[in-house]
Amino acid sequence: MKAIICTKYGAPDVLQIQEVEKPVPEDNEILIKVHAAAVTTAGLIGRKGVPIFTRLFSGLTKPKKNILGMELAGEVEAIGKHVKLFKEGEQIFGLTGMTLGAHAEYKCLSEDAAVIKKPSNMTCGESAAIIEGGLTALNFLKNKGKIQHGQKVLIYGASGSVGTASIQIAKYFGAEVTGVCSSVNIEMVKSLGADIVIDYTKEDFTQKGQTYDIIFDTVGKRSFPLCKDSLKPKGIYLDAAGLSTVFHMLWTSLFSRKKAILTATYMRPTMVIKQDLITLKELVEAGVIKPVIDKRYPLEQTVEAHRYVETGHKKGNVIISMDDKT
Repeated sequence: MKAIICTKYGAPDVLQIQEVEKPVPEDNEILIKVHAAAVTTAGLIGRKGVPIFTRLFSGLTKPKKNILGMELAGEVEAIGKHVKLFKEGEQIFGLTGMTLGAHAEYKCLSEDAAVIKKPSNMTCGESAAIIEGGLTALNFLKNKGKIQHGQKVLIYGASGSVGTASIQIAKYFGAEVTGVCSSVNIEMVKSLGADIVIDYTKEDFTQKGQTYDIIFDTVGKRSFPLCKDSLKPKGIYLDAAGLSTVFHMLWTSLFSRKKAILTATYMRPTMVIKQDLITLKELVEAGVIKPVIDKRYPLEQTVEAHRYVETGHKKGNVIISMDDKT
């Protein structure tokens, strides 16, 4: 099978397409024919090896896992003899977990992995695209932020994969949503349901005198100290990119009614992630949320996909298409 191999940390050029052995499922595994995978900003860390502390998980001097990628959608081609949750021919979507390996034509996963049947009203490409943003938005806004009807919510980085999903999910919960993005993305952000859109190249939302129940920084550009005066007395600052330090979280938990919250969506227990996947699928099938796909690349152009995502200017999601079914 074809796979994108990463044997050292570095620029996109370290990625190489190679023929490798097709995996064979063990007794409790399913063999997935991958139709689509995602290239995410967070996923670039596995190739770059920065921040340096992430190498404690990915490998100190080179990647432990040579095939990158976590989000995928495809078809169950074969199952191990003990598998009960899936049948051959079923279309699925989900996460590979720390085994990575989504950027290949085939991937074996335990039947207990964070994988479920894909939404019936989406292609494999759309299903792969909704995973990162949808799961992150649900985890931060619903699980951690306890979003409520009528709240005022600001989404910083509203045009990215997490931002576009967050706008739609916040509107579903009945919030008044303010999106912050660049001028080129204003109309797209409005089309997703944002009530107010602020162009960060022209205005600083922290200087407008408005306060919010939740500020969700999806891209790590505005820290809690910069945002705290724009929070209501019991407001919550959510940080998807890790800019809010442990110090800020500890300080707010002890001394402030305003809270700074950081959580690692993909590091949660598999069953917890799977439950959010089920919720996400239900929202997709109900028409509540849809993915924004900026660009699609064939597997052979994964290097170009990484280069584009690394510019920081993608709108929504970037997808790797393995075939014409995406």
